[in-house]
Amino acid sequence: MAAVKITETSLRDGSQSLIATRLKTSEMLPILEKMDDAGFYSMEVWGGATFDTCIRFLNEDPWERLREIRKRIKKTKLQMLLRGQNLVGYRHYADDMVDLFVKKAIENGIDIIRAFDALNDFRNLETSIKAIKKYKGHCQGCIAYATSDIHTINYYVEKVKELEQMNVDSICIKDMSGILLPYDAYTLVKRLKEATKLPIEMHTHCTSGVAQMMYLKAIEAGADIIDTAISPLSGGTSQPATEVFAQILKGREEDPKLDIEVLGEIADYFKPIMETYKKSGILNSKVMDTEPKTLTYQIPGGMLSNLISQLESQKASSKYEAVLKEVPEVRKDLGYPPLVTPMSQMVGTQALFNVMLGVRYKVIPTEIKNYVRGLYGKPPVAISEEIQKKIIGSEIPITEKPSKFLQPEFEKRKEEIGSLAKSDEDVLMYAMFPEYAKKYLENR
Repeated sequence: MAAVKITETSLRDGSQSLIATRLKTSEMLPILEKMDDAGFYSMEVWGGATFDTCIRFLNEDPWERLREIRKRIKKTKLQMLLRGQNLVGYRHYADDMVDLFVKKAIENGIDIIRAFDALNDFRNLETSIKAIKKYKGHCQGCIAYATSDIHTINYYVEKVKELEQMNVDSICIKDMSGILLPYDAYTLVKRLKEATKLPIEMHTHCTSGVAQMMYLKAIEAGADIIDTAISPLSGGTSQPATEVFAQILKGREEDPKLDIEVLGEIADYFKPIMETYKKSGILNSKVMDTEPKTLTYQIPGGMLSNLISQLESQKASSKYEAVLKEVPEVRKDLGYPPLVTPMSQMVGTQALFNVMLGVRYKVIPTEIKNYVRGLYGKPPVAISEEIQKKIIGSEIPITEKPSKFLQPEFEKRKEEIGSLAKSDEDVLMYAMFPEYAKKYLENR
């Protein structure tokens, strides 16, 4: 057994899961040097929804945030989450965009890029993996964890072999819904360690109540790295608390050797900040609930809070249970996609429509149609002809890699935004989030 490494997620996934990514850069900067002293292997600070939220809600430049963090973090690796061909947006971008985005992320301070595809269709990771390697980043190939008849241990072993052949540096098992059960995790990690020499990182959420037990069994089976969040940003729909694992493993050969005193100081710094989010209502008490039904419905925490707010806004909270029951039905219809961004939002919205209108597939969002058309990649299981017909009529879905049909777009976007953009980073921001970025750049 070797020492387990810790990836600290509070500044990205902790904040994203509990307070909808509203943590401001100004709230992060004063504590960064202290975090750098804690002994983490890496800190996840960027990517996911941070990019979008910075521009849309915080009036901040996400690139500037990254540069400011990098200035202060000297010893710890900085990590980000990349949605493969979707980058940090919600559609597929052309290869020129993917290449430049990765280049700029690494130039501005990122060391490790965790790249995933919502369908585990790794054709959608080819361009980002090549770019990460080209610009000398550490490429972590990621597998979205789901359960269904086809999501067996053998399926995951094959997926790891696929990623290994694509030249990744490490593997992450991304359990976004917190549904990987402890004994299953033990068996899974054991099999993966037999199949590959690459380091295995485990990622989960506390939503269902099994996360800490899952991590312990995964560590017993030889997992190399786990994702945790400092206690004020842990639990609920976030990750298990960092300090807990620093204590549990202390003095054992798996001891991550974190500085427990420093961890205490970091926690004390974040407690009052999280109190203010609680008072303002941004931290909804529901996200801190333990919801074992997650194990049945497989709904990630972020998606749960999303559904709650959608139902509340339509004064239809009484339909919550019905929507939860409809989600697995829609997922089955659509070929068992893992419920991770953007699939979780798409499946959730379709389930909502089905329940609210009382007729299934009476209204179908464009994204669902595009998914069935093959524009997101290949579903894990083929979609039945009946469902296909219901959603896209007699159209024939594409079977090739979706980005093959996209024209280079960076130069076009650069022309569109003109002198408002002062750098390639600005153009990338505009290309991914045109209306919010334009407004942000005008105000700047």
